[in-house]
Amino acid sequence: MKRAINFGAGPSAIPLEVLEEAQKQLLDFGGSGLSIMEASHRSKLYEAVHDEAISLMRELYEIPADYEVMFLQGGASLQFAMIPMNLNKGGKLQYVDTGTWSSKAIKEAKIQNLNVEVIASSKENTYNQIPTEIKFDDDADYAYITSNNTIYGTQYKEFPSTKAPLVVDASSDIFSYPVDWSKIDMMFAGAQKNAGPSGVTIVIMKKELIENGPTNIPTMLQYRTHAENNSLYNTPPTFGIYLIQLIMKWLKARGGIKEIQKYNEAKAKLLYDAIDNSNGFYVGHALKDSRSLMNVSFNIKDKDSELEAKLIKETENARMIGLKGHRSIGGLRASIYNAMTLEGVQELVDLMNKFAKENA
Repeated sequence: MKRAINFGAGPSAIPLEVLEEAQKQLLDFGGSGLSIMEASHRSKLYEAVHDEAISLMRELYEIPADYEVMFLQGGASLQFAMIPMNLNKGGKLQYVDTGTWSSKAIKEAKIQNLNVEVIASSKENTYNQIPTEIKFDDDADYAYITSNNTIYGTQYKEFPSTKAPLVVDASSDIFSYPVDWSKIDMMFAGAQKNAGPSGVTIVIMKKELIENGPTNIPTMLQYRTHAENNSLYNTPPTFGIYLIQLIMKWLKARGGIKEIQKYNEAKAKLLYDAIDNSNGFYVGHALKDSRSLMNVSFNIKDKDSELEAKLIKETENARMIGLKGHRSIGGLRASIYNAMTLEGVQELVDLMNKFAKENA
């Protein structure tokens, strides 16, 4: 079997070694005679997997002891509503708008008739950069950013400093580089890009924020509920958490977060160099100082939709999938998350170079 090279934005590639290990254990996990999918979430068999996944996340990401690590459901999209429910104190909620996902988060907070302020945005420039002037008010209930923007291919190079609690949607770049926890009060992510399969949402949150949260909202929508029950208040997505555990083991075997960052930088450089050295045939969407290491969005010169469709067809014929750009900006998009190999990016670059010569 020859596997596809998956450049999809999410759900995205999972390391081959992880898939092979899950396949090997699928019918009989650890000699138990059960698949881990069949094991009770109250059983010692599953709880060992659950606890090791959290322990590995803490170790690899150097998460401080005063932060809780939780597995939730509902995707990052449910967090857009849960965050204002749990963190608003009747003051202002401040957001930076860098694209579709932050815009959706803003919309969910406004639905709750809260005092929402957008303090910076790159919308006027088709979200082609991270705003340069970001200043949150010290007395805001929280400050909210989206660290990486899958559609537009932009990424924060440094998180803004603020006295207000900083909330980071890291759905598309979690575990891809080390973070400074002294700046972050809450980080969350849908797992389906870098950490695992779809169906699991990771929340890393200061315990103080959880303890001070409200009790007059539905039980399942309180972070307290999940923190107090080790994310086992109800049945969690057990198989997805098992795959997260395997991916954390894979990351550790590769040398950890710092080493995967170097690998990601090498992949991104290879692809951006191909764009920059194409004599204008390829044009990147994001400004250079805002370029993402995870999602590379680009067009063919003059946004030639016929040539773009032709290139996408050629990539598909070469077993590369997921390269069609988001409908909002068109073009092409290569998502090169942790599991994407340098060899896979090289195959794409070789094809792009050949295509440019033939169609310039």
